[in-house]
Amino acid sequence: MSRADHSTTTTTTTTTVTTTTTTTSAAAVRRPNPLWALGLLRSELVTTVRRWRTLALLGVLAAVPVLVGVAVRIETRGGGQVGGGGGEGPAFIAQITNNGLFLVFTALAATLPFFLPMAVGVVAGDAIAGEAGAGTLRYLLVAPAGRARLLFTKYATVLAFCLLATLVVAVSALAVGALLFPFGELTTISGTRIGLGEGLARALLIALVVAASLVGVAALGLFVSTLTNSGIAAMATTVGLLITVQIVDQIPQLHAVQPYLFSHYWLSFADLMRDPVYWDDLLRDLGLQALYAAVFGSAAWARFTAKDITA
Repeated sequence: MSRADHSTTTTTTTTTVTTTTTTTSAAAVRRPNPLWALGLLRSELVTTVRRWRTLALLGVLAAVPVLVGVAVRIETRGGGQVGGGGGEGPAFIAQITNNGLFLVFTALAATLPFFLPMAVGVVAGDAIAGEAGAGTLRYLLVAPAGRARLLFTKYATVLAFCLLATLVVAVSALAVGALLFPFGELTTISGTRIGLGEGLARALLIALVVAASLVGVAALGLFVSTLTNSGIAAMATTVGLLITVQIVDQIPQLHAVQPYLFSHYWLSFADLMRDPVYWDDLLRDLGLQALYAAVFGSAAWARFTAKDITA
């Protein structure tokens, strides 16, 4: 082989190696490490919780059980009769003086129609639109995340906030109830007696069900967040839709559409305080939330993957 042929072969080999190395590096960039995705989720969670807006929302949620507990305590000391009959939703308030654990159920029933979903709507509405408005969305997508992975991480963060917000209400109510009222065996809606341990277990299950009931709001807020580059507009739209749905759910003439509204079965968690538990409305609620998550989650993905983030 001549020296020229040898040089040509060496150059070709070097070029091939360089091309292979470049292709391998590009493939490595295109295939992010799953641990990187977990790091992104952790970063999103920390960033969301540290925001002053989030802390203010959690503070308001924690204050609701305190206000309810103090009001009931003052009313009972004044000799008044607290609450009313029935036994569902806010009517749990009539049982607080007998057992402080009922403050957990009352606080969740009081915050679920508006305060909890409003807080979730604010966080979900700001998830994508807030990043776009601040100009940080394009930098997030420069990293090896991909739009679908980033959207999933944002939604997982909102779902984590749903659980956190619900637990804040439940823990605050549990602490205030233990401080101001007696604890012990409690009477279910069906009239049977259960022990404190079972009552605490049911309170935890109720908190989890309430958190799951916010999945639909989270998906709706995330979808709205992909439609605009203004976080404030997305948050206001999500909260406005929430209020509209609540109004529609209260109009008797619209009873035909009410079972399909994500808020219709929210207070069905009260059935967990029956003996035996009534599962029908609970399962309808969870199924409806899954449907909303699937529909609006898919819509958010379709919108976000086609969104022009350079505009």
